[in-house]
Amino acid sequence: MMLTGKTAFVTGASRGIGAAVAVGLAKNGADVVISDLKGQNAELEKVRDRITETGQKARVLHLDVTDKAAIEAAVAEAGKIDILVNNAGILIPKTLEELDEKTWDAHFDVNAKGVLLVTNAVLPQMRKRKAGRIINIASIAGRQGVPTQGHYAATKAVDITLTRVYAQEAGMDGITVNAICPGIILTEMGKENLGSQEAMDHWSNVAALKRLGAPDDIVGPVVFFASDQSRFVTGQALNVCGGIYFH
Repeated sequence: MMLTGKTAFVTGASRGIGAAVAVGLAKNGADVVISDLKGQNAELEKVRDRITETGQKARVLHLDVTDKAAIEAAVAEAGKIDILVNNAGILIPKTLEELDEKTWDAHFDVNAKGVLLVTNAVLPQMRKRKAGRIINIASIAGRQGVPTQGHYAATKAVDITLTRVYAQEAGMDGITVNAICPGIILTEMGKENLGSQEAMDHWSNVAALKRLGAPDDIVGPVVFFASDQSRFVTGQALNVCGGIYFH
């Protein structure tokens, strides 16, 4: 129970990686504030129930990470936040030639600006306490680019850069900032983007571990970055991909 006495705030927590991480943090002793859009309320309630089953406290907040005023209100309502997990994200596959401005802007608003706005809302209280853990869920796409996901990959490259710069700007106040770069994770979004069993089999064969990831595979690395076990690690972006990418 490495996180006993800590409170985590997880964005995009209604399903997939966000839900798995929220429950995983609770299993390691943290109380968890879970947030997502209002339309995801039913899913959020299910995640809340899974957290309370661990014996930890859970709270649901509705949050659009592109809305600065709403973010600041949600952070104020949440109270003490020791661990921030910026997980909210979208992916609508399109080639760069097909890409329209609206789709481009939507991805940068959620995946990149959302990280900036939520982090900036939480940082002041962490600075005041001289402690905090910030974990950004990026992607290996942000390291190498992926066909039909160029806009998404660009946002995740931004997240990796934000991680490195925040680490340097907040380190003097005892705050660590790290990123997780998942590979192909079989969430609802991941399955939709793969599109076929043939594609799943292909990428399973490419991976050194000969399988694709599950949301729970992201939990351990997040808990590590959230705990004192990583107290001397900051500004890093860790690939969690089963051996698809090695740089």
